[in-house]
Amino acid sequence: MPPTDRFVISFAAEPPQEALPYGRWADTLREHFVAACNDIDSDGEELGEPGEIRWFPDRTFEGCTYVGATARTSEGYELFGYVSFTEGDGSGPSDFEARADFTGDTAESNPDWKLDLNEMVIGTWRGDGGNTAEMTLIWGVPMVPGGAVVTAELADLAVDQCALLDERFALIAADNYRGDYLDVKLWGSRGQSLAVESLYVEDDGEDAVPDAEQ
Repeated sequence: MPPTDRFVISFAAEPPQEALPYGRWADTLREHFVAACNDIDSDGEELGEPGEIRWFPDRTFEGCTYVGATARTSEGYELFGYVSFTEGDGSGPSDFEARADFTGDTAESNPDWKLDLNEMVIGTWRGDGGNTAEMTLIWGVPMVPGGAVVTAELADLAVDQCALLDERFALIAADNYRGDYLDVKLWGSRGQSLAVESLYVEDDGEDAVPDAEQ
């Protein structure tokens, strides 16, 4: 195989290793996620109390495991974020950290969405020529039926994928690299393309700008 001119980190994260959180483990993660939600700077907005938390498949990158989460609030907002941790030496998870943010832009108010996506940058990757990529955690649900696998593609190059788990997925992929931005694609069990959403939108030919939450 000849050398590639698309030298970028690909399939760097471990695939999901565990079932979706439940029981006491879910209670532990909830404690950290709710604490992060309580620290959100809402700029004066009354967010309300978080309801049931929807957890997403775990992904591990550079020794740290990330579990995405979303929750609706009593005021109609959606909280989104993740809980991360490391695996101790036989002593169980440790070094918990959590991040959270909020949005009023929900799937119900956007019937044209094919994928309901959330994303947060978790680090950087240095490539050739001094170029850097944003290592991004992406988690969400398909809004169209029949999906089996979700991929993250950078300039049409697949850089991560995740099989749907209870209609949920999580990805960790390089974004914003050499002027290219991620597309998230939903595929059926026979390899047919069902949906595609970009993490970014372009405004009348201007530079791409990130969606707040999609």
